[in-house]
Amino acid sequence: MSPRPLLLRGAHVVDPAQGLDAKRDVLIVDGAVAEVAPDLEVPEEARVMDCSGRVVTPGLIDPHVHLREPGQEHKETIATGARAALAGGFTSVVAMPNTDPVIDSPALVGFVAAAGRRAGAARVYPTGAISLGLEGKRLAPVGEMIEAGAVAITDDGHPIMDSGLMRLALEYARGFGVPVADHPEDLGLSAGGHMNEGLVSTRLGVRGKPNASEDAHIIRDILVAEFTGGHIHLQHVSTELGVEMVRQAKARGVHVTAEASPHHLLLTDEAVEGYRTEAKMNPPLRSEADRAAVEAGMLDGTLGIIATDHAPHHYDEKERAFDDAPNGIVGLETSVGLILTHFVHEEKLSLGEMVDRMCVAPARTFNLPGGSLAPGSPGDVTVLDLERRWTVDPDAFVSMSRNTPFGGWDLRGRAVATIVGGEVLFQADPEG
Repeated sequence: MSPRPLLLRGAHVVDPAQGLDAKRDVLIVDGAVAEVAPDLEVPEEARVMDCSGRVVTPGLIDPHVHLREPGQEHKETIATGARAALAGGFTSVVAMPNTDPVIDSPALVGFVAAAGRRAGAARVYPTGAISLGLEGKRLAPVGEMIEAGAVAITDDGHPIMDSGLMRLALEYARGFGVPVADHPEDLGLSAGGHMNEGLVSTRLGVRGKPNASEDAHIIRDILVAEFTGGHIHLQHVSTELGVEMVRQAKARGVHVTAEASPHHLLLTDEAVEGYRTEAKMNPPLRSEADRAAVEAGMLDGTLGIIATDHAPHHYDEKERAFDDAPNGIVGLETSVGLILTHFVHEEKLSLGEMVDRMCVAPARTFNLPGGSLAPGSPGDVTVLDLERRWTVDPDAFVSMSRNTPFGGWDLRGRAVATIVGGEVLFQADPEG
């Protein structure tokens, strides 16, 4: 049964795909955008949401999340992750395949897609593994996984070290029109490291991962993509040289896209001081020069996507000794607030540019529905209150996990409503 028509009244609509940045009403009928125009008439039986003083955008998309199901449901499930996405303002997420078992077959791709639909929250788009079992040896059944709903292939967290296998993956994926997403890290250079190799790691006595481990892999991936004509998507770029290599490759016409994560935009390896496991991640937080380069790359579009790399872990795992604690932080519920506070309100990034990096570019890169409020587009909408002030409280997260370095940060701006297919699936507390 189709939902009743929904009219969003008096919003400031920001839709860079249409070049729209103005006060408009948005009408959603039968789960799709019907009309965007000033002063629309209220259809019979329509629900009306007063969006005066609010910003309405096409539904935000996070193309890099870990939902942990199957096999690690004590950290997160597909349902809880999809609800956390709603609370953060995301209408769609792309789920990584490094679960237990690995998502390396059409049956398991279908499982993730079906569980996402059952959740009735944010849309969940599965990816399939590049290699069977994430072992980096044999190509998984790429075509069958794509037919089952995979929107990309990736061994995320397990970099493809075999250049021949990467060539094969890019050639196969090119034939099916999907990107190959890679975690750029040369394991021979980074083996045994737990944070960025630099002054802080030396002072703490923690073995580090040098920039060269990421840089060498980025260069390899770009060269193989250039050779094959395939689409390489570089995940969570964190180094100064890596950003520059992507910039130069784009200028040469290589089909490369790349993402920046909020933590690499805002934090350096100094956040690890005190052996803070909540600041332990892969790639690690790096130097201020690297952070500034990632910021510059995001601002100029070299790193054209902002992705959270949402990586939930159970609290007792992060309470281990630093070297033994797992990598990763949660990000779905903090990303929008962090970007609004530290980039939009500081006038480094316009609202349109934010929406481009958090909606339009992810939709285009992964060939997803959405990315626009043009008539006929999915009725997926994010409603933002740019002035809502709030403090990050991990205990209030919808996610099952609390591992964030941003606890206690005071932010300005957040999602106050998230709409999927014309259904209002999340509304923030008026006071929170």
